[in-house]
Amino acid sequence: MTKSRRILYHTLVGLFALGMTYPILWLVASSLKPNHEIFTTAYSLIPSRLEFSNYATGWKGFAGTTFATFFTNSFIIVIISTIGAVASSALVAFGLARTRFFGQQFWFACMMITMMLPHDVVIVPQYVMFAKFGWLSSFKPLIVPQFFGIPFFIFLIMQFIRTIPKELDEAAKIDGCSKYGIFFRVVVPLIVPALITCSIFSFYWRWDDFINPLIYLNNPEKYPVSLALKLFLDGESLNNWGGMFAMATLSLLPVVIVFFIFQKYIVEGISTTGLKG
Repeated sequence: MTKSRRILYHTLVGLFALGMTYPILWLVASSLKPNHEIFTTAYSLIPSRLEFSNYATGWKGFAGTTFATFFTNSFIIVIISTIGAVASSALVAFGLARTRFFGQQFWFACMMITMMLPHDVVIVPQYVMFAKFGWLSSFKPLIVPQFFGIPFFIFLIMQFIRTIPKELDEAAKIDGCSKYGIFFRVVVPLIVPALITCSIFSFYWRWDDFINPLIYLNNPEKYPVSLALKLFLDGESLNNWGGMFAMATLSLLPVVIVFFIFQKYIVEGISTTGLKG
């Protein structure tokens, strides 16, 4: 590649990256602007003065409930859901990848079909079911279903397990390991990249989830951050754009931190999935 082509290539990539990150830069800049300047100077990323008070007023929350409560709720939902989703998916994936049983292909096909099922289709049946369980206005509808496996995670972990030689399972079996012993002592240590990849995806999906908390949670004290941000647009808080953008900026921090810490596992977990031998 000639020098001129390299310059052109890096210029185009830089412009594309700027276009992708501009909304985030605008969000951060708006969180530091005076309230009246946010939309009147929307084209500019430089505030006339830094309004750090937006973070203080936004953190106060609503009706005595601060954003510390909302962040705590989000972490409770996300952490427990992620543990349940990854652990259950790994067990199911191991069973499908390493155990032969009657109807195995049928159940695998059923699982794959559910990956194509839109979430909107199951909202009403799930709501009716959870209402009969008495789980409304609690974290249970958001957490418990994650303990029954996630089809995408099951498929990803299955492909990863298939790259592990079966001779390792046989050697462990000769040494006296049961199926569970093989899973925990042999398979789990070798599929850590896939488990971490699934954990990151689960963290992102649960942290950004808005529709499910909106449906099942009626008490503002149990709102996660994604739903609490909506309260800035209700009633007397209609004009508190600075506080909303400030809290939206803070809500991005956990996602960004998780990504930069574990990004190498995302690449490793996905790049090795589907390889055999």
